Amino acid sequence: MEIACKNIARAVRKAGIAGLFGLAGTKNKSGDQVKKLDLLSNMFVVNALKRSRVCAVLVSEEEPEPILMPAEDHGRFCVAFDPLDGSSNIDCNVSTGTIFSIFEKKTFEPPNPSDILRPGKEIIAAGYCMYVTELVVTFKRGVERFILDPSLGEFIHIGSTMRIPLRGKRVYSCNEGNYLKWDKVMQNAVSKFKVPTDGTKPYSLRYVGSMVSDVHRTMLYGGIFMYPADKKSKNGKLRLLYEGFPMALLVEQAGGIASAGYFKGEVRRILDLVPKHIHERCPVILGCHRDVVPLLDAYKGNGRDKDEEKFTSPKSKL
Repeated sequence: MEIACKNIARAVRKAGIAGLFGLAGTKNKSGDQVKKLDLLSNMFVVNALKRSRVCAVLVSEEEPEPILMPAEDHGRFCVAFDPLDGSSNIDCNVSTGTIFSIFEKKTFEPPNPSDILRPGKEIIAAGYCMYVTELVVTFKRGVERFILDPSLGEFIHIGSTMRIPLRGKRVYSCNEGNYLKWDKVMQNAVSKFKVPTDGTKPYSLRYVGSMVSDVHRTMLYGGIFMYPADKKSKNGKLRLLYEGFPMALLVEQAGGIASAGYFKGEVRRILDLVPKHIHERCPVILGCHRDVVPLLDAYKGNGRDKDEEKFTSPKSKL
């Protein structure tokens, strides 16, 4: 992953002069428009992991099916990744990143998609690289930060374990354009962030639209990041294996909370979810305890309404 991230960082830096801005003219499995840098980033990650000879199964946002390594030459790791998160912002030079989660294969059988369709709590490592400077990784022993030194071409550990502040900045992060599609609990929570009922200072809205950037800020400064299910995207919009799982593990390892909110009949921890498909989606609510706990308590209480039950039904399609 380190080699792939270095290659992508170089491509991002040179995107303008190399003619890598713009659309590639295709759509991925999730229905998103694919950018030229999406395809290049995907190639970098897939090739690096294949040549490492330690992987069994690869799942990419840009690949419709899992990539299975040959039975005679596979390793023991299963890796899911978003090669270039936030790529819709590429042309205006907003931060992008690569997100990944790593499982360890449980059997000695030939690689199979079921090797990676497992609960997030079984992940052994996860991380993201925010371009063009920083790599953030957890091996379930806290969260470590590495800065890319361009003079050396190496990621340098900066020696600090990331921890979400217990009482950090009063910031909420969400795509508020979807407000009318949310359930009443989510609408009430965001309204209280803007106009607190206890007389405290209102929260500030900070939303980049690149998950890597928004979650990175939340982990450093505190606050809450939300991408809930709504009446259009009934199972949420973010992909579970390579967005929800890795970010949830990082946030929990940094001392925060990561929840899917009220999802499929109950308030659920993201890492307890079990994907049935490699591109399955989930709602995401994560951040510091001060901001996430009251929202989850509202879902557990009487604030949940029938509209919300309807669009988070287990029968909803992906």
